[in-house]
Amino acid sequence: MSTAKETGILLAHAFVLWVLCTATMGIGMALTSLETALIIHLIAAPIIAAAVSWVYFTRFSHATPMQAAILFVVFVIVVDFFVVGLFIQGSLEMFKSFLGTQLPFILIFTATYVVGIYITRRQAAARREA
Repeated sequence: MSTAKETGILLAHAFVLWVLCTATMGIGMALTSLETALIIHLIAAPIIAAAVSWVYFTRFSHATPMQAAILFVVFVIVVDFFVVGLFIQGSLEMFKSFLGTQLPFILIFTATYVVGIYITRRQAAARREA
């Protein structure tokens, strides 16, 4: 990433990822039990991360897969900490849940990284063939 605009684009994608994951949790908690909502979120988080990453890497791809994966997961952690934990819930209790936080963070990182690697390798192969 070399410019503020490129960083802004990556941050915007991280924000979309966070919003979609938060909406998944919010809707899940409104319609089901907390445990079911956590499982739905656990399944949805890497799918959402993969979809957002796919869009980012096919249209922009300013960052490396590792940079994007780190930024996505750090963004989600920081916003969850301050907005969800401290501001909305008034507690950091949610961070004690492996199923609710740590595992989704790991899966978001992994999905972003794997999609980034796949897309960038595919793009490099297409350039070599051209």
